[in-house]
Amino acid sequence: MLFNFREKLNSRKFLVTAEVSPPKGTRFSASLEDARQLRGIADALNVTDNQCSIMHMSSLAFSKLLLDEGHEPIMQLTCRDRNRIGLQSDLLGAYALGIRNICLMTGDYPTCGDHPGSKPVYDLDSVQLIELVRKLDSGIDLAGNKLDGGTSFCAGAVSGIDPEKTMQLIKLEKKVRCGADFIQTQAVYDIGTFEEFMEAVNHLEVPVIAGLIPLKSLGMAEFMNKNISGIHVPEEIMLRMKDASSPLEEGLSIASETIRELTKLSRGVHIMPIGSHKNTPRLLSMAGILKND
Repeated sequence: MLFNFREKLNSRKFLVTAEVSPPKGTRFSASLEDARQLRGIADALNVTDNQCSIMHMSSLAFSKLLLDEGHEPIMQLTCRDRNRIGLQSDLLGAYALGIRNICLMTGDYPTCGDHPGSKPVYDLDSVQLIELVRKLDSGIDLAGNKLDGGTSFCAGAVSGIDPEKTMQLIKLEKKVRCGADFIQTQAVYDIGTFEEFMEAVNHLEVPVIAGLIPLKSLGMAEFMNKNISGIHVPEEIMLRMKDASSPLEEGLSIASETIRELTKLSRGVHIMPIGSHKNTPRLLSMAGILKND
């Protein structure tokens, strides 16, 4: 039986979502080809919105291209580049084009990206953006004006996984209270830490889809620990990557072991490869959870 993503969230299936990036330009065939590797495997595809503040084709446009190819997209939308008028306009446009799933986030500061002189907007934060979406769902805009046709979005949000960051947990609770339908997390490398996080948010009763970035090298693991806030690669994994004759294969083995543990703790896994999804089908096969429905 075929389900859409909202229905799958309400089932007990272990979900697979995967991140895809629009092209940096107008030639999109290679990006679509990468997404095709996930057909019949991923339940939905997250389309990044100028990830890391690096300019790409709009997430709205690429989500529509994926939709036309038969994929179910989750359009990411950040507060960084649009004010409340632009956010509402893009959301209405996305819904009119058939996009039903969105993932809402604050967005990286522009100094991180390839246009460091650009001005950030941040008219709303991610919690307020969820509230905005629920207003559109009710048939009114953020100013209280009646819409000529409302929306019905399946809206997700993102979260770090450090159980000791109290303010982060409070913000996550606000997102859920405001109407987030699902949560996708930062990459998990330490299962013990993630288990503590899940215990801390269990009362929220929201589907949590755990993030996963397969490691390719020891250098990549060291970079994560040094530069990516909220991500910790444990020493045990660092040693495995250091001693591996094939770091790429060891990274896939580590990732597949992590997925097997995540099946006991979360509602799904969200795969975010560095580069293409060339190895994603094999990774999911190694983990024993290929999606063929």
